[in-house]
Amino acid sequence: MMTQQGRVLEILLSGHFICRVSDEEAFLYLQHENHLNQIEQQLNILNRTLSSAADGEVFYASYLTLHDKERTILERQFKEISSNLLPLVEWLLLIQESSAQDTPLTQGAAIRLNEIQSTIEDTPAFLEQLSKISASPLFGSLSKTADGQLKQIFKRLTELGYLVKPNSEKQIYIATGKIEYLYEVLRFIDETEALSLTEQAAAAMQQGVLL
Repeated sequence: MMTQQGRVLEILLSGHFICRVSDEEAFLYLQHENHLNQIEQQLNILNRTLSSAADGEVFYASYLTLHDKERTILERQFKEISSNLLPLVEWLLLIQESSAQDTPLTQGAAIRLNEIQSTIEDTPAFLEQLSKISASPLFGSLSKTADGQLKQIFKRLTELGYLVKPNSEKQIYIATGKIEYLYEVLRFIDETEALSLTEQAAAAMQQGVLL
């Protein structure tokens, strides 16, 4: 049987994020300094280090030392993240507007799919936004209906770790700490917008923004 330490290491090395929403047990495990130090030691052996975002509300593994192989991987990841930012941001705005919220989506916030769908279907502008977002390469929906488009978007966002669905019988999703990490990436790109994509990737590596 795998130990809790082994389970946490496996999650981190798989490129997943750990927060109170995505895995409360693993998150609480990392709140103990001894456990955190043990995880860090194990990660260091594999040229990784434990990084955090959103004031310690989300944990992930990043490279400890960058060699040519790691730089190539990180540059590719940064390009992928950059290309996916627009549909993600547009989705966040759509959720905020259709929910009539004054603030952006945050970790722990619940999204009731049926309520969102009802509002979107009653608003032509929202329907147009949804169609555009769902057809992006990130989501790849071929559906012509709001129901199909929304289900594909929420399915992908769950696969990517931005949302969790606690109850398979209910269409309620919870935002994870990876949403907070996304905001930090957006702030970083905004601060370095004058740099080329390669220079941004290099700066991101130094600041530990990427995995």
